Amino acid sequence: MRYESSQLRENMDKSSRTVAVTGAGISYLYGMRRLKQSVGLMNSRQVLSPSFVRSNPDEFYRIVKTSFLDATFVKGPSKVHKQLATLEKCGLLYGIVTQNMDCLHTVAGSKNVVEFQGSFGDNICLNCGTRYTDYKIWNQGHAPVCEKCGSPIMPTTFCRDNKLSEQISKESMKKAQEMISEADLVIIIGTTGFRSDEYLKKMRKGTTLVQINPSETPLDSVADWNIRADAGEVLDEVMNGWEKCEDVL
Repeated sequence: MRYESSQLRENMDKSSRTVAVTGAGISYLYGMRRLKQSVGLMNSRQVLSPSFVRSNPDEFYRIVKTSFLDATFVKGPSKVHKQLATLEKCGLLYGIVTQNMDCLHTVAGSKNVVEFQGSFGDNICLNCGTRYTDYKIWNQGHAPVCEKCGSPIMPTTFCRDNKLSEQISKESMKKAQEMISEADLVIIIGTTGFRSDEYLKKMRKGTTLVQINPSETPLDSVADWNIRADAGEVLDEVMNGWEKCEDVL
């Protein structure tokens, strides 16, 4: 693996703009639970609906706390989240495109993050429509309510019958596509390629695509290079002793 890590470092060193793409793998391995594990597959769509939240705001909070929020606020960012934030601070990573909603990249310190499925950092009041763009409203020990009217709040992305939700979804994917289109090196970590057909198609000709995943994924045939190893270990070797990282590490 050291050879592969040194090759990745060399590629990053030469790259003028490196973008990381992350998925559920870097969160689930760290304690995040799939929603269907908490409520059951048949009930997940019902739970993620404005009607359920209006009637059961405390129950909704309990479910998302178990599924998402404990990992975000109690366990905190994983090693990989922190490594990517460090690489950004070093000027070696331009930004992150992620399918994850947990805000863990932001908690870890990453600044340029596109969450193309939405996140707990973009919320809406189900009565008056006031927007709340701070993930910390979910860290108060109870279901958040609107400061203006006292009504329940939920992540905008779950309001699938709301035009704003659809607009935000389109805008987020457009941002992801733009970030990918500007990269000359794309590093995929912890995803099997959810909606990758929508953003990877924007890669420029000649862009190098590297996948770090200990298991085979549908992206194996798309990647120029597959590193079969734990991402945290790979990035440790990439950053260890690299002068460009010394001031931050």
